[in-house]
Amino acid sequence: MNYDNPRLILDSSNPPEPGGITWRSPSNIAIIKYWGKYGVQLPQNPSLSLTLAAACTDTRLEYEMRENTGGIELDFFFHQQPNEAFDAKIKTYLESLVPVFPFLEQLKFTIYSGNSFPHSAGIASSASAMSALALGLCSLEDLLFGTLKEPEAFDQKASWLARLGSGSACRSIFPHAAVWGESRFVPGSSNEFAVPVGDRLHELFKDFHDDILIVSADEKAVSSRDGHALMEANPYAATRYEQARTRMGTLLDAMQAGDLETFGKIAEDEALTLHALMMCSNPSYILMQPGTLAIIDRVRAWRAETGHPVYFTLDAGPNVHLLYPGEIVAEVRGFIEEELTEFCENGHYLQDWVGEGPEEL
Repeated sequence: MNYDNPRLILDSSNPPEPGGITWRSPSNIAIIKYWGKYGVQLPQNPSLSLTLAAACTDTRLEYEMRENTGGIELDFFFHQQPNEAFDAKIKTYLESLVPVFPFLEQLKFTIYSGNSFPHSAGIASSASAMSALALGLCSLEDLLFGTLKEPEAFDQKASWLARLGSGSACRSIFPHAAVWGESRFVPGSSNEFAVPVGDRLHELFKDFHDDILIVSADEKAVSSRDGHALMEANPYAATRYEQARTRMGTLLDAMQAGDLETFGKIAEDEALTLHALMMCSNPSYILMQPGTLAIIDRVRAWRAETGHPVYFTLDAGPNVHLLYPGEIVAEVRGFIEEELTEFCENGHYLQDWVGEGPEEL
């Protein structure tokens, strides 16, 4: 796929008025994990995620015509403060997109971004941030040139762009659930963009909760980027990739049938497999913390005691996601408050749920 388009050039004799575009985009939680990539942000195995609602990023993209063209002119603010590291990352990302959007070199940008949750702590903040930015860029293209009127074309291009910024970001474009990566179980699936699979879900998964227990809000010791790179020499990589491909079919069948037990077993197995791969890397590393393990033990014990379908998963960090149907939200929240918040940093956890996807504000 090639979105390069040299025709997207602004007429300097009739410049656009200064303006701004704001998108709110959610994080997502992978059930089948993506861990290991090749080429330019392409996945070694397909992944499936639930789109969240409360854990999100708001990104405002302000623009105005500039007199001198060439290069990217950008001021970036995170929670109203300059952030040199994020500024450099976003500038590099925009520079890579000049063949796709030549007009980027004709405009001066000011970007304001902020999260509803901690960044770089293993809650997929890059997914919400880069998907929000990708959506803003597609809106800007359509505003200036009228080229993305069809919703499917808009979403596919936004997903493709988001992937280039952060692989998992491509899944945040769609409501309820998405699959990224070629899979024989998902017609139209691709390594270059995600596709929605919400229409294949049993209704109970559209009223699903994901409460995120913040064991630590600190930045991870090993970034996801570095973790993916270490998969290249991981002795279990090939076996892992085949496992994920096979599990995709089983998971989709379970989610279509409303089979919570099979869903939960796969979710937990995938979480532990992800962290086992980290421990088998060279050099090895551990992102789980004592509080992570304590929460897992308590969840398993409470599930056995009550019979409630509450399951855990982990992203690439120490924080624990509790997944369960909305009909038992009162019971689960009581359990969290009574038994789990003691393992959370400052007793903090995020109440989240499966959402409808991004929205333009």
